[in-house]
Amino acid sequence: MPRLAALLGALAALVLVTTAHADTWREHPEWGRTFAQAHLRGTLLVYEEDTKTMHVFDAARARHPYLPASTFKIFNAMVAIDTGAVTDEFETIPWDGTVRSIGGKPMAEWNRANSLASGMRYSTVWFYKEVARRAGQQRMQAWIDKADYGNHDISGGIDRFWLDGGLRISAEQQVGFLRRLADGTLPFSARAQEIARRITVYESAPTYELHAKTGWGTNAAQDNADPTKASDIGWYVGWVEHDGKRWFFAMNIDIRNPEDAGKRVTLARQMLQDLGAFGPR
Repeated sequence: MPRLAALLGALAALVLVTTAHADTWREHPEWGRTFAQAHLRGTLLVYEEDTKTMHVFDAARARHPYLPASTFKIFNAMVAIDTGAVTDEFETIPWDGTVRSIGGKPMAEWNRANSLASGMRYSTVWFYKEVARRAGQQRMQAWIDKADYGNHDISGGIDRFWLDGGLRISAEQQVGFLRRLADGTLPFSARAQEIARRITVYESAPTYELHAKTGWGTNAAQDNADPTKASDIGWYVGWVEHDGKRWFFAMNIDIRNPEDAGKRVTLARQMLQDLGAFGPR
């Protein structure tokens, strides 16, 4: 009995220690007002590593899975490196000559040869489709399973599953994935993860560094509880490094018109600034 009592005591102490170090979720109703003022429905989840705090507006939505759209390019880039689809972030794949446009306007950055780096910067869809085809269904599924990415479902075509196929991921899962990438603890090679970190640097300033990727899924919110509210889904994910600290974030919004898409970055930066991610609050 004394031994059992000691064991139970040790177990209780372990639970207390684990609980003490668990992430704290903190709701920010004031962010709801920010979304409302922008006439947007969405969620923002920010993990403040220093305080182990998950700052969130609409925790339920932050746990709801959606198509990752172009945020999947981060994962796809590492698959491309570790399967040999391309040798590095600078190897280009020739443009196929098909003129691609957005809103009727030809995209000059897409209508030319691209690399992992330029394809990430300009979100070149055809390039990342091609490297996924080179990786193939079997190897892609193996990497998805090893990395425990989203719901693991790559049905719908090897070059479409993240755009309009079966793959789903939540904002909470996006943040978890990005934390592992930043720490270099994903199952990919150290080289592939380092390349992914380099090509996701969107802004580098004297006092901070921003890694980020947008995504826009057409009619990607069709799995909402109310099908009449189906809309496109807009993502903005990444992390900020400042003064030896890191803030990991994932925002998704319903996009009902093109103007909504342009608000993602502005709103996320505003709320990240409120947390001190870019400097003094």
